[in-house]
Amino acid sequence: MADAPLDYVSDHLDAFDADLSDFLRIPSISADPAYAADVRRAADWLADHLSQIGFPTVEVRETGGHPVVFAEDRSAGADKPTVLVYGHYDVQPPDPLDLWTSPPFEPVVRDGQLYARGSADDKGQVMMHVKAAEAFYKTGTPLPVNLKLIIEGEEEVGSHHLAPYVDAHQGELACDVIVISDTAMFGQGIPSITVGLRGLAYVQVNLTGPDRDLHSGVYGGGVENPANALAKLIADLHDADHRVTVEGFYDGVVPLKADERAAWAELPFDEAKWLGEIGLTVGKTEKGYTILEATTARPTLDVNGMGSGYQGEGSKTVLPSKAFAKISCRLVPGQDPKDIAQKLRRHFETHLPDTMTMDFVELHGGQPVLMDTDQPAMTAAMDALRETYGRDAYFMREGGSIPVVADLKRILGVDALLLGFGLTADAIHSPDEHFGLDRYHEGIATVVRFWGNYGA
Repeated sequence: MADAPLDYVSDHLDAFDADLSDFLRIPSISADPAYAADVRRAADWLADHLSQIGFPTVEVRETGGHPVVFAEDRSAGADKPTVLVYGHYDVQPPDPLDLWTSPPFEPVVRDGQLYARGSADDKGQVMMHVKAAEAFYKTGTPLPVNLKLIIEGEEEVGSHHLAPYVDAHQGELACDVIVISDTAMFGQGIPSITVGLRGLAYVQVNLTGPDRDLHSGVYGGGVENPANALAKLIADLHDADHRVTVEGFYDGVVPLKADERAAWAELPFDEAKWLGEIGLTVGKTEKGYTILEATTARPTLDVNGMGSGYQGEGSKTVLPSKAFAKISCRLVPGQDPKDIAQKLRRHFETHLPDTMTMDFVELHGGQPVLMDTDQPAMTAAMDALRETYGRDAYFMREGGSIPVVADLKRILGVDALLLGFGLTADAIHSPDEHFGLDRYHEGIATVVRFWGNYGA
């Protein structure tokens, strides 16, 4: 591949940083209707910028909610592969504001880190692809691949309108690989590609005993307490080996391969340091699995929130009428979120005391995904990472869920490449979110190299 695009990247890093900061100043908070105009402004800013750098086709497309930005360049020709880049320009709300060191929409660089809401999730990672394209356009270097971008404005609120949009535009979005940069590297300076994401089944269980809160002195001992009953049900959801006791929960789970476990064992993962960073000295995993395996490649069941009775200051001796728990299950290949939710429902129905009534609510879910590590795009990306970092990259899985990945794979019928440059320490969704400028620059260079390798 010609060196001109990489030279352009090296010579324009300050300008790239300034353009990203301009993008970050727009408070594109999709969850808050008060910021709808700013979300639209971010879409327009991105579309204008894509046009300015040289994309021949750029449009802001309407959906049932916030718009998507679509861009394409098919100049590489029919004999070259087509890359579809997915990302999002919307951001999480910045609250609580008092915990930010600097205002969330006034980008500031401290110790090489760019602090702003959306810096790592996902405006900074979207801009890596934008700037890689600029490096080709501004140097007159032909793109080595056909390139399409679809950047949405609703990822942080569930991407509810994206799947219908993609389904309606399958022909236009046809590609050989979907590239997504919305994930993390294994660690600083440790190149890696995420090849698996866990899915999600999220439910709420509501128990009701008496029809109102009762005086615990008058009724205690004669009426079962919903909080006690729910606590017992939850305590029985795991056995002594920390395996989930819901019948059929592990049906279909794809076992971890010996070579995959051996590769993970070589990763520079320090369990003691990992625990220390969250104030712990001892972890808890499903028996027979390491912390790294348990947090990325095994299914889980966790209570995310509970409530019942009086929770104010001081005492109030009531026997509560109701109790609830919010429960999430992280799922792995071979599990289906709707199937798991139904198994949870049956479990609670089977073990529910006859003193209680139950309302079981399925809140939301997402499919797990596992990528083909032998696909040509994966090989091209691994080579690009090696060229950028001077060392071999790792394959890794992430414990989180990105439902849109499964949707895109299902609708378009091609595999995905999760080429992320974030870190778990970037405080995404939290105060003081930041993105290392070194990783931003390395990401741009890697994308340039990836396109060259993939299109060769």
